Amino acid sequence: MSASAVRRSKAPTEADCVIDPLCCAPLSGAALDRADAGRLAQVLKALADPARLQIISLIRVAPGGEVCVADLVRELGLSQPTVSHHLRVLFDAGVLHRERRGSWVWYAVASDRIDEIRTLLG
Repeated sequence: MSASAVRRSKAPTEADCVIDPLCCAPLSGAALDRADAGRLAQVLKALADPARLQIISLIRVAPGGEVCVADLVRELGLSQPTVSHHLRVLFDAGVLHRERRGSWVWYAVASDRIDEIRTLLG
């Protein structure tokens, strides 16, 4: 908290709290509602795995910002079924977009979802 930040000095249960504008200010406004918090929690759970964070990082630095499963299997040293599982979790959470091209599926980071997380944590 910065030195110039205003702090509450009274608890809501104190008698003169009603005359302190900071004491009884409602805790709403830009705060997440329950539904948004639930969606964001799903995304954060999906990201809370070292392999998945590595996958996001690899996709972001890949040429064109997209990869197929085979690229990730080589890079991560994990089996194809394991990589596919991680990709599915990230896709289901809305963190990745996917596109089938012939027999290959290509994955890209859903930048809007990452921006949402960045805004919340910023």
